[in-house]
Amino acid sequence: MRFLSIYKTVETNTAPTPEHMAKMEQLIDESMKAGVLLATEGCLPTALGARVRRAGSSVSVTDGPFAESKEVVGGFAILQANSKEEAIELTKKFLEVAGDGECEIRQLFTASETGPGRSKECLAELTEQFAGR
Repeated sequence: MRFLSIYKTVETNTAPTPEHMAKMEQLIDESMKAGVLLATEGCLPTALGARVRRAGSSVSVTDGPFAESKEVVGGFAILQANSKEEAIELTKKFLEVAGDGECEIRQLFTASETGPGRSKECLAELTEQFAGR
C-alpha cells in the first residue's frame, strides 16, 4: 500500500542548519534504500506561492505569504507500507528528525494497482467499506 504523508508546520522563514539537513538526508537515504520512501519533497516559503480557490463560478488567486495560517504544508512523502500502522511508525521517525509539526497520513488509491478495468469495482468496494463505519 502507498500512503501520502503531508507535513504541516509553523513557517519560520529560516533555513535549516547544516546538521539538521545532514540528519534529514541520512533518513531519506536510509528510507529510500529500504524501499519504504518512494518520493519526498520540501516546500519553499509561502511567500513564493499562491492559493487558487474556486467557489461556484468565481475563481480567486491569493499570492503568499499566508500570514493568517497557523500551519502550512512544509513538504510531503510517498510511503510504501504494509499497513496504516507501519506508515504511522515511519512518520514518527520522520518527525523525530523534522521536529515540531504534524503529518496527515492518507492511503493512496491507485487505479493502475487494481488491474485493468477494475477501478470502478475497487471504488465500489471502498464505498461499501465507508458505509459500514
